[in-house]
Amino acid sequence: MRHPTPRSESPSGQASPRRTRQAPELPPTAWAVLGLLSFDGERTGYELKKWADSSLRFFYWSPAISQIYAELRRLEGLGYATSRRSGPDEPRTKRRYAITPAGREALAEWADGSDPGPPVLKHPTVLRIWLGHLADPARLRERVHAHMERTRDELADVREALARTEDVEGWAHPRVALRWSERAQQAELELARAMLTDLDELEP
Repeated sequence: MRHPTPRSESPSGQASPRRTRQAPELPPTAWAVLGLLSFDGERTGYELKKWADSSLRFFYWSPAISQIYAELRRLEGLGYATSRRSGPDEPRTKRRYAITPAGREALAEWADGSDPGPPVLKHPTVLRIWLGHLADPARLRERVHAHMERTRDELADVREALARTEDVEGWAHPRVALRWSERAQQAELELARAMLTDLDELEP
């Protein structure tokens, strides 16, 4: 929840809005990790990795656990996150992380900030098709069918993630993102079918 912008007194004695502080220059990975912390509760790096694998990877990226811990250290150094060690009642000592008010404010400024830019698409299968004049036509079709099989698996994973978040409080917007991912995988299947048709038309 965003808080009202603090107001300061102008020289005339009237209250005027204070200029919003600009979010610092951080890589998107850092903001994504901070975003994982913006939901209620404290979490370990391992738990954040599981959350990323069940949400972020369907539309952004799947971070390595080393990336997550590196960003957590960076965020803690900036005062955007805090951490504490678990108590003696847990069998193994763990460090749990939480977002700070300053971190939440900076994350909100970044999320509301400048144009995020166009999506970056790297499609290995399409790159192979682009080089199809050097390949065996049957092998190209095999590659497209293999891509379709992976896409069906990914679609099943997205739907499973959606089912897991159905009753999770505060996850309305992540569910919107996951539904987009579901539609994207469905569209990917349609594009692959169209590509097979295009390849058929190239056959002598």
